[in-house]
Amino acid sequence: MALILVTGAAAGLGHDTANALADDGHDVVAHVRNPARLADGEDTGRWKGVVTGDLADLDEIRDVARQAGAFGRFDTVIHNAGTMNTRDAGTVNTVAPYVLTALMAKPARLVHLSSSMHRSGSTDLRGLAAGSASYSDSKLWVTTLALAFASRWEGTTSHAVDPGWVPTRMGGAGAPDDLTEGHRTQVWLATHDDVTPRTGGYWHHRRTQTPHPAARDEEFQARLIRFLESHTGVPLD
Repeated sequence: MALILVTGAAAGLGHDTANALADDGHDVVAHVRNPARLADGEDTGRWKGVVTGDLADLDEIRDVARQAGAFGRFDTVIHNAGTMNTRDAGTVNTVAPYVLTALMAKPARLVHLSSSMHRSGSTDLRGLAAGSASYSDSKLWVTTLALAFASRWEGTTSHAVDPGWVPTRMGGAGAPDDLTEGHRTQVWLATHDDVTPRTGGYWHHRRTQTPHPAARDEEFQARLIRFLESHTGVPLD
């Protein structure tokens, strides 16, 4: 059984992913921003542990990495946490996955939550520093990170997932896609041995799709990583 970290697991897709993995017998460490949302103890009893912190704050992202590190090297990290709030989208959706990956021991598998909206994102990174990145921008950048990491470290695979427009708190009650299907690909990528391509896939409901061309552009990948290193002060090995 695997040791798996799921960020943004208090509700929605992250919550469903964490519980599905725990039900399959895996040791799940769940990240939540606000531990008060887990006060009933139902979920914490299923999980190996909980780490807490606001992924919109760089210092708290660092602390989440420290808390997670106490559990040892993860087999899989699922970067599920996300927000559509323009003020925080760049930090939560892009900076947090970058910093956590840079600071934690490298897992065997990385899974990053993207969105079909990444296809309308911009390669202009100035919005990341200014705190004015759109949701689409941030999802293009995290998709680019996922594909950049795919060939960076021997022994680590990395994928991006479009879960669909699902009826979560962020997606809204009227979202047309299937909530159950929304987390199945993450669970599969986190644990299944027979994944093709082995690394560097952009997935929707367990089928690969073609992402925005910039996400596979090695020059843009390198520029994004250099920008994030400078922006956060956290180097990537």
